Amino acid sequence: MAEARSGFIDYEFSEGVATLTLRRPPANVLNIAALRELKTAVESASSENDLKVLVLAAEGKHFCAGVDVADHTPERVGEMIPLFDEVCLSLARFPLPTLAIIQGHALGGGCELVISCDFAWMARGARIGQPEIQLGVLAPVAALRLASLVGPRWAARLLFTGESLEADQAEKIGLVDGVVALDELPGVVQDFVDRLRQHSAAALRYNKAGFLLGTEKWAAGIPAIERLYLDDLMQTEDAQEGLRAFMEKRAPNWKDR
Repeated sequence: MAEARSGFIDYEFSEGVATLTLRRPPANVLNIAALRELKTAVESASSENDLKVLVLAAEGKHFCAGVDVADHTPERVGEMIPLFDEVCLSLARFPLPTLAIIQGHALGGGCELVISCDFAWMARGARIGQPEIQLGVLAPVAALRLASLVGPRWAARLLFTGESLEADQAEKIGLVDGVVALDELPGVVQDFVDRLRQHSAAALRYNKAGFLLGTEKWAAGIPAIERLYLDDLMQTEDAQEGLRAFMEKRAPNWKDR
């Protein structure tokens, strides 16, 4: 068994399963440093011999409440957005099956990590969603990816209202694969991982490659949506106001421009 513990990401490889654990509890909000570590960990896992499954998990009460709002500011967003997109793409294009384990909230960038994985299991009572609109910004990966997972109606609802869904509703629309009680989550996930581990690693790799041929068309939109975010959206008064209001813990005063 191989293990590594960095500043924000734990890495474990054992019996064909690589487990990456976010380690910024309680909400596992990701800053630029954590995103760099996560990207490196995903890349390292892809080179493991005999790998069959990648599991993305988190310490603490919540899975992930997204990317640190301080890294959305004009001074940092130009680095953060492309880096976050690279993390999501590295998960989506991972050469073997990937699975997210969701306890507590998976919001904003946390939800985008989940939808970048092939499978997701969620604890009953947890919530998932894309609240970016409430801050006057958008969720680039979700804007490109959600409709293919839950259909255009539900994707529009999640993106344009910013509401979050309870676990049972997320399962109903196909956003996650299954919902169980929190204390049952580890065992249920282990059973599902064991089902994948019984297969040939080579066969899993070729099946994933074939799967990606039909499903990763959304990724072609990443350069355009990054330009939309960085060159257009971040120049608006409301994007700046929404981020300031969040950090100052007050309601935003929209100018509608």
